[in-house]
Amino acid sequence: MSLLPLTGRDRQSMLRPKNSLSTTHTEAPMSLRDRLSEDLKLAMKSRDQLRMDVIRMIKAAILNKEVELRKDLDDAEMSRIMTTLIKQRRESVEQFEKAQRMELAEKERKEITIIETYLPKALSPEELAQIVASVLTETNARSLKDMGAVMKAVMARLAGQTVDGKQVSDLVRAKLT
Repeated sequence: MSLLPLTGRDRQSMLRPKNSLSTTHTEAPMSLRDRLSEDLKLAMKSRDQLRMDVIRMIKAAILNKEVELRKDLDDAEMSRIMTTLIKQRRESVEQFEKAQRMELAEKERKEITIIETYLPKALSPEELAQIVASVLTETNARSLKDMGAVMKAVMARLAGQTVDGKQVSDLVRAKLT
């Protein structure tokens, strides 16, 4: 018997049940928080500085919101924070392009791409148009006066999805005029 201390892997294998049922059990999908932590570790191992910086930024934004609200956030709330981060980056890209700072604009685009990997797949314009059309018929909206009610109903239906509010607003406005 060895007198060397156990490594983390040895301890885990000792604690793992030996029956064959445990290997066929499917695990629950990883939470967004766990996925961020695991990806940060992988980025550190691969020395991917941009990915490390972006994941740390996401985690910091989530932590700040949790401190502000004094509660742990669920995946949907974390997704909303990341959507805000993407919106900020898009505005930065616009500003950098106006100032002819293409290298900074490109860096922001790369950050957007990394953040988007943690968000659910965005709806296609056709799917979005279909949802807006069905809400318009349900609410019997006829003019721009009804836009607020339509927007509220559309955004409620899209809760938890990655969607640009401006894009929805433009689509609703186009349908109502």
